[in-house]
Amino acid sequence: MSRQEVTVVKEAKEQHWQLMPNHVELYHRELLSAAEADSLGIRANSILWEKIGVGGAVLPHYHNVAEIIHITKGKVKLLCNGEWQSYQAGDTFLVPAQVVHSVANDDSEPTEQLSIFLPVEAAVPANRFFETTLVDITLPQAAAAQHDN
Repeated sequence: MSRQEVTVVKEAKEQHWQLMPNHVELYHRELLSAAEADSLGIRANSILWEKIGVGGAVLPHYHNVAEIIHITKGKVKLLCNGEWQSYQAGDTFLVPAQVVHSVANDDSEPTEQLSIFLPVEAAVPANRFFETTLVDITLPQAAAAQHDN
């Protein structure tokens, strides 16, 4: 398989909310598919931008993958270790594989979250923080400021 070598932009206006079956008022946009992860040379199952309508819920379930859920908008109730607890935008849930969980809208407006699904494997190398290398390229704001002078 060849690796992707250019930046791909998936504009929001080109993405549409899709109703998720087997849940209540749950919609998603797939930000990263397993095939796209493969083209980037990374291990990931999917990254979803999810919206839960008023009265909606991701019904109790579990996966064969780990899930990271980050609430970006609104208030929710999380089925966490067998108990329902209240959380809000900015909170993040780290859900191991095979653990039953659920997220329910606890707000008067739709809530939104990012859900990242990652494979769980027996033999994985230790993780480490990524490296960043800066390059000397003029930023758009600096170019505009120079042009105005």
